[in-house]
Amino acid sequence: MSRTRTRSKPRLTQDGKHLVSLALGLAASNSLVEDRYWENALNAVLSKMLGAHNDAAIDSALGYLYDTNTRAFEGLIDVIEGLSESLRIEHEDDSWDVLLISAPIIASSKYAIPLGPLTAEQVTQLQDLLEAEILASGTRVALAPHLFTLEHLPKRFSAMHELTQRLGLAALSGQAPKLGLGKLPETPQMLADIRFVLAAVAAKRNAAHFSWQQIGTSRHVGRAQALEQWNTAASAKLLALLPGCQFECLLPDAYFANSREADRRTRPVAVRAAVNFLTSALKATPTELRAVVAGFGEQRVDEYRVAFTQRDSNDVVYGVVWPLYGDEDEGAVPSPLDEIETCLQASGVTKIERLSERFQPQFCADCGAPLFADPAGEVLHAEMPEEADVEQNYLH
Repeated sequence: MSRTRTRSKPRLTQDGKHLVSLALGLAASNSLVEDRYWENALNAVLSKMLGAHNDAAIDSALGYLYDTNTRAFEGLIDVIEGLSESLRIEHEDDSWDVLLISAPIIASSKYAIPLGPLTAEQVTQLQDLLEAEILASGTRVALAPHLFTLEHLPKRFSAMHELTQRLGLAALSGQAPKLGLGKLPETPQMLADIRFVLAAVAAKRNAAHFSWQQIGTSRHVGRAQALEQWNTAASAKLLALLPGCQFECLLPDAYFANSREADRRTRPVAVRAAVNFLTSALKATPTELRAVVAGFGEQRVDEYRVAFTQRDSNDVVYGVVWPLYGDEDEGAVPSPLDEIETCLQASGVTKIERLSERFQPQFCADCGAPLFADPAGEVLHAEMPEEADVEQNYLH
């Protein structure tokens, strides 16, 4: 889940102004004591807003700070995300800390990447694996009975907070979760995409949630070892869930941080999958393709869009979006553009053009697909030629 905000900004509401003031105070703080003061104030205000589904105030404050104060924006969204993916619940005369976690799977396939409901047996198997390989002793867990794509997950922070609460209550009660997600929307088929296994983990107040926190006990393992154990244990189960797919597992961890890490790790996979798809569909070699890389964003470059054409044509046949994050800019080494070019070259594409103009993010009015810049700088819908050998409609 990207922290960039490329859509139009809502007007700053009165409640939003209050959030902005608190976030600016936190950004200007120079001590741990003052940090705690501002964080406690933000926690109190935001908890009420999330409970009341006052997303308009939250969105307006984030939109304003994104344009005016990067440090305050990052501080505010850290608190918002933390409150959306965690909460404290009183249960059986104990106080429990609940954390929403995800186990992202980066998958690629020339076929449709599976998603949808999990059977009761699959839920039990994955839940048992989490308890055995990832979670600290004494925790309770409830796993959502669904293999999600990002489009299926709540977009509003208040809805994510509610999902955390529903799964947390299920973990503590031992009953099946009632998620209230309603009918999930259809999603476009993509060559490379993320699938999410979601769960809530409850630990007694101030106790460990993960095995890597249990230093000095027999349960303690480092994150790298935990990931290795998870991959080994989960691979067979995930093969059954994702037939015909190549996939990579990320370490199960807190929802928002894992969503961003999954997004990052999907970017080069999507580029490689696009080149493989196009060489097959167009019966061409990678050197017969051209990649056009252009920056898109309202106030700054929030993402790069990579348009693919045949080497001697300006017609955009496919496109890949490469989102950027708060810590990525042209001052980084290597720069995002260098990373994209390296990835394209590793995939065999040698004709790469960078456009210096920053484009406004545009989307298809009919299907919502992002539009891409051709070599002349015209923003277009990607369209495969009629003669292409396309088994599945992957354009999005």
